[in-house]
Amino acid sequence: MKTVLFVLLIFFTTLTVRAQDNYEIQVYASPTVDKGRTMVELHSNYTISGSKIADSYGQLPSNHVVHETIEITHGWTTWFETGFYIFNSIGNNGRTAYVGSHIRPRVAVPDSWKWPVGVSLSTEFGFQKKEFSPNTSTLEIRPIVDKKWNKLYLALNPTVEKSFAGPDANQGFIFSPNVKGSYDVSNVVALGVEYYGSTGRFFHYDPFQQQEHQVYIATDLNFDPNWEFNAGAGYGFTKSTDKAIIKLILGRRF
Repeated sequence: MKTVLFVLLIFFTTLTVRAQDNYEIQVYASPTVDKGRTMVELHSNYTISGSKIADSYGQLPSNHVVHETIEITHGWTTWFETGFYIFNSIGNNGRTAYVGSHIRPRVAVPDSWKWPVGVSLSTEFGFQKKEFSPNTSTLEIRPIVDKKWNKLYLALNPTVEKSFAGPDANQGFIFSPNVKGSYDVSNVVALGVEYYGSTGRFFHYDPFQQQEHQVYIATDLNFDPNWEFNAGAGYGFTKSTDKAIIKLILGRRF
């Protein structure tokens, strides 16, 4: 009965609610924020080498731009949370602006079910200005599966995205997988690799150079259970991907 209720909740949640782009560069872990607690995070990144001219849809170039995203997440139960994002851009030539906002409900398989892996489902819906994303109304559905074996941690986010307004509105669902692997080199420091991709529509994938493939060398610091720290440097492998980005995520639980 618990399994049936959980599946139904996932189904209705996905009905009510796009890509991370470069505003929130993160592979999700399966646990939700604890009941009654609130997590505040600042996602900061700087594009060292990106696009230098506006694209055919009028989207502003990403080269030498800073993105600052505020994420506030509250845990309502032991298995349900809601996150809210405020996207901001800082750059010259009209690239300093409030970009948009998303809301993200997420449900997780309770620990009491004793599944062999962590599992949760995130759905994210919101809007963004067309100067920063031609697709101005978008949905993201992100299944999350992770597992830790002693010092080794693996996470898989086989994400799909849908545009409701913009040039991709009739494209169906876009496959954007994210993967993370890390290893605890000490009680505080974990080193790892993160992958972010976007391949195009299912079974109608874009040519390789039109896809997005980016790999980050990243570190997580676990110096206090109330704090979250993740930093990394990424490189893009296709013409459609920004070539070099550095990122920092700093979070605090209240």
